[in-house]
Amino acid sequence: MTDFPQAPRLSEWYDPDPALLKLGDAFYDAVEAASFPQTILRFRNDRAAQEVGLEGLTDAQWLRHFGRFEPLPGNLPQPLAMRYHGHQFRTYNPDLGDGRGFTFAQLRNSHMKDLMELGTKGSGQTPWSRFGDGRLTLKGGVREVLATEMLEALGVRTSRSLSLIETGEALHRNDEPSPTRSAVLVRMSLGHIRIGTFQRLAYHGDAENMRRLIDYCLDEMFLVEKDADPVAQFFELVVARTAALATQYMVAGFVHGVLNTDNINVMGESFDYGPWRFAPTFDPGFTAAYFDHAGLYAFGRQPDAILWNVAQLAVALRIVSEAPPLIERLEAFEPDYRLFYQLAQERRLGITTPDGTIDTELGWRLKDAIEAALIATGHSIDRFYFDAYGGSLPDGYGPQWDGVRAALAGYRPTATGRTHPYFARGAPCSMLIDEVESIWAAIDQRDDWDPFHAKIAQVREMGEALAPGAADR
Repeated sequence: MTDFPQAPRLSEWYDPDPALLKLGDAFYDAVEAASFPQTILRFRNDRAAQEVGLEGLTDAQWLRHFGRFEPLPGNLPQPLAMRYHGHQFRTYNPDLGDGRGFTFAQLRNSHMKDLMELGTKGSGQTPWSRFGDGRLTLKGGVREVLATEMLEALGVRTSRSLSLIETGEALHRNDEPSPTRSAVLVRMSLGHIRIGTFQRLAYHGDAENMRRLIDYCLDEMFLVEKDADPVAQFFELVVARTAALATQYMVAGFVHGVLNTDNINVMGESFDYGPWRFAPTFDPGFTAAYFDHAGLYAFGRQPDAILWNVAQLAVALRIVSEAPPLIERLEAFEPDYRLFYQLAQERRLGITTPDGTIDTELGWRLKDAIEAALIATGHSIDRFYFDAYGGSLPDGYGPQWDGVRAALAGYRPTATGRTHPYFARGAPCSMLIDEVESIWAAIDQRDDWDPFHAKIAQVREMGEALAPGAADR
């Protein structure tokens, strides 16, 4: 008797919407997933899966869809590798595209009806693989899960790691001990339309598809009604969202490492994590990538790097727009940055103004005071935000912190203050490189996943403790 696999158990929230098919095949290539010798489930994010109706999948069904990539019901019939160009460390590269990943499915989430994409990393070769093998190391997958969990907890708009499956291959890499284990990762993202997607169309002078892509972004991704100038409207949204992302990186103490135009999502969502790190102290020159010799994407240069990338989007949009409306909206990046910095800072500190309004002057004064004190003392970023949560500093913080105390006096704690059990633990949750390497060593040397799962639990507890700070206004 033949044993047929059960149909996937999808909840009422499963809402497939393969919107990319409306764009047409000028934007992507249909591809096949690699066939892996093994599929071992190492991580499944049921918290994220629940938002799109996938939490009811059994582990066997999970492996079928996210390890062997059987299409989800009513969704994309075949994986799509996106086409794009990009500036890589300020050098234009027209030979790019999804080289080891693809878009596997598109779904509307359960609360805001945002279009969520399930994209892969390490799922095999595509027409854009060039000399790559299309694979992902298990260490790279572990690092991406840890990065996305930490950033989400800290209030950064980020893609989320939905699934990590070990695939049983031995990979060789120049920048890590080899052979090393392989994996395939599935991320859940607000989309994979990059600045580089628009640059490719501009490079080819394809104004018709440029307009089609802008309409797609406004209609399907931003979910707004188009106004009289949809190009300027779209660009204004991108400017605001990327400015917000830049502030969130700085308050989180996060260094992405490779902020090329092909790694900037027009939704202002952080994604595609390679050599990332969290800065232990406030060092503007701190870099994550060993190959970033000039410090182009150093911690303190990230806002300028993101602004430069958004300016390249403006250049690309010139084939469908006059310059003045684009310049006007690009100039909004700085005031947007100042506004969103205050929101990110207040969230991480668990504070708000007395009347709950936004005071950018006060917020900027607090920012400058915090940065000056952190630089002068070499104090831990994570320790400071942990100790200062609720708006006051312990007695151990000396005179160099007087400017911070003075600025904090203009705020009040959010409703919950330090009542969450997280603050009784005496030390902040962090994700510094030594911790990441220790977690990987346990997996690599003993196949011990307990430290990995324990760290995720700690990070999620921190996220629960910090979340009220975002909801108090």
